Amino acid sequence: MPSQSAKAASPRSLVFILLVLLACGFVATSLASYHAALDSIRDSIVNTELPLTSDNVYSEIQKDLVRPILISSMMSRDTFLRDWVIGGEQNTEPMIRYLQEVQSHYGAVTSFFVSEQSKTYYQAKGVLKKIDQQAERDVWYYRLRDQEEPYEINVDIDMANGDRMTVFINYKVFDYEHRFIGAAGVGLTVDAVVQLIDQYQRRYDRSVYFVDTTGRIVLTGAGGGPMGARIGDQLSDVEGLEELHSKLPHPKSGNFFYQEHGRGHFLNVRFIPELDWYLLVDKHETGAVAGIRQSLYINLLICGVVTLLVLVLVTLVLRRYQARITALATTDSLTELPNRRGFELLANQAIQEARRSQSTLCALLFDLDGFKLLNDSHGHLAGDAVLRGFARHLQQNLRQSDIICRWGGEEFILLLKDTPLDAARQLGEKIRQQTATSAFNFAEQTLHTSTSIGLATLQDGDDLQALIARADRALYRAKQAGRNRLCEESQ
Repeated sequence: MPSQSAKAASPRSLVFILLVLLACGFVATSLASYHAALDSIRDSIVNTELPLTSDNVYSEIQKDLVRPILISSMMSRDTFLRDWVIGGEQNTEPMIRYLQEVQSHYGAVTSFFVSEQSKTYYQAKGVLKKIDQQAERDVWYYRLRDQEEPYEINVDIDMANGDRMTVFINYKVFDYEHRFIGAAGVGLTVDAVVQLIDQYQRRYDRSVYFVDTTGRIVLTGAGGGPMGARIGDQLSDVEGLEELHSKLPHPKSGNFFYQEHGRGHFLNVRFIPELDWYLLVDKHETGAVAGIRQSLYINLLICGVVTLLVLVLVTLVLRRYQARITALATTDSLTELPNRRGFELLANQAIQEARRSQSTLCALLFDLDGFKLLNDSHGHLAGDAVLRGFARHLQQNLRQSDIICRWGGEEFILLLKDTPLDAARQLGEKIRQQTATSAFNFAEQTLHTSTSIGLATLQDGDDLQALIARADRALYRAKQAGRNRLCEESQ
């Protein structure tokens, strides 16, 4: 048979398993919802938000940068400019007026022409200087002259405007026989582009910057590019972007994901052929998923609270259930008196107390006389009514400390704590007389019975079985002597 501790542990194990299953279900549901929302957010960022930002920035760039490219292209094909150069650059005034007209009409911050023949740098304010191949600031001209592409976009300082940072569109100029004769173009301040970039970075909480085909950062917002990178820095020097440049040409546009310091980044790359630059729109994963992570934590908190409430409710229900089961196991369902099992638990404790205090403990064993005949004559329901009535008589004569039990069938036991033998005898006689004179009613029938009683006291060395055995022998003598009487068994 299982031990008492094993039986007691079984409900606790059941509750523990229930709570684990419940918690696992809650957590699994919350995590599944979180990952579904996370995938949805990531998909929205990669396929909608970042491309939309890229489209918006590109449309603005087209207005601010592509138009100057067209202006520079027209200058390179202008017959006046080419004829003036071919004519030997005799008078600078017409060229200066031409550049002033281009600058004012198209709203550029600067317009220029550099002659290959004279190495003169013409600007709307006049002749700026003679270019020198050894001068660092003139490297752009010789780079443009030697490259295959007809133009380039260069972010540089403008000496004619107080070294203001300017976006130059440098276009090759050829004569009518396609011989290189110089470079022409316009410039516009980067402030407008930088303000546009800052505006989008604040509005959409993402980083916007431009990279040329060599992997060099050419334009950023006022706060710099990714991880504070500045204009002129290489992508290969930025954590997480070391290998991006090698991927850019294949394809030239696309979506990428990288990490820095454990933080994920979504990156949309768009190639702008007019500028020969890449537009990069970068968004932190942490900020994008902060809301759903907070929702996950709230869900887990709710799950914890619900699990705790379920634990409390289940514990209360189990306690009530266990108490009911215990009561059913130790209580006689007919008379609602303790049954033999319940009586033994209380009686053994009473015997120990009597031995410690050296007090008297008396046992009265009752048996209803002629009960089988009563059952046979009036039916078992009538017998049940008599048993319930007799149980009430016993209870009415008890003290709070006394222990009563339906021993089985028509037998009852009464255990009297700290009660002298004379007092026990008097109580037994009182119950016997009360039973003999009482009428038990059932289905308009009046039933009568009597009881035989065996009395015994606890002796040294007695256990519960020995005490009840001596009371049973006394009961047997009472029945043999004619019933409806009390007999004692002292030895």
